[in-house]
Amino acid sequence: MQLTRSLTINLLSVICFSALLVLAAIKCGPVITELVSDPERMRSVILSHGHLGVLIFIGIQIAQIVITAIPGEVVQVAGGYIFGTWLATSYLLIGAVVGSVVVFGLARIMGYTLVRRLISEDKLNRLAGLMASKRACGIIFILFLIPGLPKDVLTYVGGLTPVRPLHFIVIANLARIPGLFVSAYIGANLQEQDYATAIILSGAAVLIFIFGLLYRDQIVAWLQQLRFFRRKGD
Repeated sequence: MQLTRSLTINLLSVICFSALLVLAAIKCGPVITELVSDPERMRSVILSHGHLGVLIFIGIQIAQIVITAIPGEVVQVAGGYIFGTWLATSYLLIGAVVGSVVVFGLARIMGYTLVRRLISEDKLNRLAGLMASKRACGIIFILFLIPGLPKDVLTYVGGLTPVRPLHFIVIANLARIPGLFVSAYIGANLQEQDYATAIILSGAAVLIFIFGLLYRDQIVAWLQQLRFFRRKGD
């Protein structure tokens, strides 16, 4: 009786949270995406709130990680446009850490049913298996370092694995730093009207992103085949 009641409560919690997440994605996702897609408009909105603007921007970065539909790269470039390279990277990293804690915690609490709504069962099992390997730290770093892989979905998946939360949060966000920095640098160059540098960096970033996007399944398969990353007992 107690087990049935617990399962019912967990199921209702997952359903309610999933509904709220979908509602937030529908209501907030397009609004935030439209705002960050216009860096000059976003700059005006953020700076008009004075010191609170920093908290608003960090909040947008957190929302981008929780609501996977919001494009992270656009938020990062907009951050560089508004705050410059170093401040934007710092604010983005703070938002990424907080957002990762929220997402990882939600996945741990809500479990498989929640994450299954974001990714196919086959990919979920493959990624979870990699993160549960005896060299989980190295796997997590590589997955979060390579552009084109769905970092926010990976965080949800990480919450289902036995990896320690602190280890996951630290390693995943250390691996995010190069991408955050480059995106912020592109945004800063756009604001300074150094279009040549921005175009060159954007072109290189897009090519790397496309490579990661097109070959992400092959990358995961390659990691699975490496003896160094195999799970204990394999």
